[in-house]
Amino acid sequence: MRARKLAAAVTVAATLGAAGALASSHREAPFITQSPKVDGTDLYMFRSYETGRADFVTLIANYLPFQERYGGPNFFTMDPQALYEIHIDNDGNGQEDLTFQFRFTNNLNNANNGLALTIGTGDQAKTVAVPLFNIGAITTADQTNLNVQESFTLKLVRGNRRTGTAKDVTNAADGSATFRKPTDFIGTKSLGNPAAYEAYARQHLYSVNIPDCATPGKVFVGQRKESFAVNLGPVFDLVNADPAVITNPNKRNAVPNPLADNNITTLALEVPIACLQAGAQTVIGGWTTASVRQARAINPNPTFLKPSREGGAWQQVSRLGMPLANEVVIGLPDKNKFNTSQPKDDAQFATYVTNPTLPALLEILFGTKAPTVFPRTDLVAVFLTGVPNVNANGSTAEMQRLNMALPATPKATQNNLGALGCFVNGQLDTTLPSCDPAGFPNGRRPGDDIVDIELRVLMGYLFANDTQAPSRNVPFHDAVLQDASQFDAVFPYLTTPNAGANGDGT
Repeated sequence: MRARKLAAAVTVAATLGAAGALASSHREAPFITQSPKVDGTDLYMFRSYETGRADFVTLIANYLPFQERYGGPNFFTMDPQALYEIHIDNDGNGQEDLTFQFRFTNNLNNANNGLALTIGTGDQAKTVAVPLFNIGAITTADQTNLNVQESFTLKLVRGNRRTGTAKDVTNAADGSATFRKPTDFIGTKSLGNPAAYEAYARQHLYSVNIPDCATPGKVFVGQRKESFAVNLGPVFDLVNADPAVITNPNKRNAVPNPLADNNITTLALEVPIACLQAGAQTVIGGWTTASVRQARAINPNPTFLKPSREGGAWQQVSRLGMPLANEVVIGLPDKNKFNTSQPKDDAQFATYVTNPTLPALLEILFGTKAPTVFPRTDLVAVFLTGVPNVNANGSTAEMQRLNMALPATPKATQNNLGALGCFVNGQLDTTLPSCDPAGFPNGRRPGDDIVDIELRVLMGYLFANDTQAPSRNVPFHDAVLQDASQFDAVFPYLTTPNAGANGDGT
């Protein structure tokens, strides 16, 4: 009933909007800070713009935030006790129709006894397990020096994520249902220079057979350079930035990205459009989640493989669809609840979108007048319903939406303000030179500058006049630039991770 009431309330929404936020979804809720391995940081969903891949959609879910490059001796493996998922709604009912499920296994070399060295001589010699991830150089052809070996399986579930029909996604080359994950970029002595590491990592990019899909897709899981850009420290210090800088469009690149030295772990899929589409509906919705077992008992006699004992049903603990939503839109009392919720139940969070607090906080901090019209139907359109004539799909639910019928924009001509350039005075005009409908909020590409887009929309860029939004034409930004030039032009698009040691050649 609440969902139907909300849907009726927002049918008047006819302009583009956004959930509004100032940083990516890293540590976005109190409980998830205790479990970084299942903390989803970013979701990307876009028509592939790699040459020759126009009939594919790329899905990228990033996890495990703030990976310091010097993260040894225990680097950033995924949680083998967790379930990582990317969900697709292809019929507009706010519920998953396709779910890609990733499960991980972390084994020690030497039949799970770990690599060992003989220490001492004669009667004093003992075989002793080493404490490190590796004891020498690593290549794809020779991984005998790699102590921790990570692999994963991938299933496609059709229907409900827990009760639907699950089938293995398999390696198109050999039919295997198990895939190797490249080890993290420990350093240049272990894995070579960045070019050598990238060559090694790409040997873990697989062509895959997707169940009931005629055309193979691709999968890659591995460490990548952090793909989000934001002026992170000042943002959470009450937006401690110079107003003369963040309102000057010529200063969009005034500050280096503080996240540039970090890495993340990427789960990337490239799926044929025909395998995602249902009937004539060209708009899909997507979100990513991570779940753990409801019960956990600490093992009093822990081993590498069994530090704890897990049991019970899966419980979702992380959720990410539209970027930044939980981080600074959802109120603190409901952040943990949002991470456990499903899009079909999002009417319970509607007030955070219709009456957002962040514009009011910006007005208090900077004196820039917030929009005066409520409910904020401009925000509701993209956050809960999709944008009419762009990517609305009939549902009322928070998810990222992509109209797969709209062609990809080549990397060289992408507008990093995404589809924002398609609007003037609140009206959609696809003839504008700045119009790039393949960008956020029609899905999301790595080069879309989410912070700048959402700051402007929050403050009313998409309203029709200054009475409704006195600051609508102020070109807000965070002084950290993000654009397509910072990313690759081929799958998985995100770039080589920072090396743990000597990545600069010193």
